[in-house]
Amino acid sequence: MSQQIGQLAETLVANWLKQQNWQILAQRWHCRWGELDLVAFTETPQPWLAFVEVKARSSGNWDADGLLAITPAKQEKLLRAAQLFLSTYPEQAELPCRFDVAIVHYQQVYDQPQSTPMALFPTVELGQPLPMGQYCLMLQDYIVAAFD
Repeated sequence: MSQQIGQLAETLVANWLKQQNWQILAQRWHCRWGELDLVAFTETPQPWLAFVEVKARSSGNWDADGLLAITPAKQEKLLRAAQLFLSTYPEQAELPCRFDVAIVHYQQVYDQPQSTPMALFPTVELGQPLPMGQYCLMLQDYIVAAFD
């Protein structure tokens, strides 16, 4: 998967979260343990901090749309990265935290006219494909508290 696909998938999920009244605090936050794709905060119905792992896959993948790529070792790296994020931003440390997983399906579209920029789309809905550049992306699933 190219870096471009990963960025498009994260943008798709970030826009969907914003529509669900979440605020994106960080995207592609790097530390020595790796990367947190998205860090999001909401106050409704109660305050939550979500560390969101975004997995983008095309048809015919071999890892259950990215779910098998989230091994116990990967979960441990995400946990350590989240701990480092919270130590870097101690004002967030008292919030209840969870790890969510977003599954994004993508397909390359050939000979496609230039699509509308993501910012102009009124809504992102689960299961609804959206053209983004040379690709068509779809938020296939959003798993809340995936590591519990």
